[in-house]
Amino acid sequence: MVRQRLASAGLVLGLLAACSPGEGATASAQAPAAAAQPARHPVSGLEVIDLVVERGDKKLPFRVEVADTPEAQARGLMFRTALADNDGMIFPSPAPEPRSFWMKNTPLSLDIIFIGPDGRILNIAANTVPYSLQPVSSNGSASAVLELRAGRAAALGIVAGDRVDW
Repeated sequence: MVRQRLASAGLVLGLLAACSPGEGATASAQAPAAAAQPARHPVSGLEVIDLVVERGDKKLPFRVEVADTPEAQARGLMFRTALADNDGMIFPSPAPEPRSFWMKNTPLSLDIIFIGPDGRILNIAANTVPYSLQPVSSNGSASAVLELRAGRAAALGIVAGDRVDW
């Protein structure tokens, strides 16, 4: 009787092992993790995230590159010759501080949007001059700066006081 129970238990364990996930299941279980990798911009290699500008009850969506290292921030959109309507670049600050940008080596005119610590737009430097070395500065301490193609802020009605979430 004990031998039958042991044999039955062995059969059940064998069946359970046969039904358990194998190597193929492990690979497919890892596939969602690979899919969770952040999107990367094909030119800059920077992470691309969703960003929304809240304009009253409107939510204006953008896909932006995150320039979150000193090297990425120094390069910014330099040398870029195209930027889609809903694309941009966000420059987060480790701590709120006055920010200043220039257009050195930047052939595109940009709208440079300075964002305060509360997530609201402090000021917008619209239609910046390509290749200019003149500083464009925030009106106060900024926790981030958003760059969009020139004229987008005006076309969408984006103004100081609007909220930016990312």
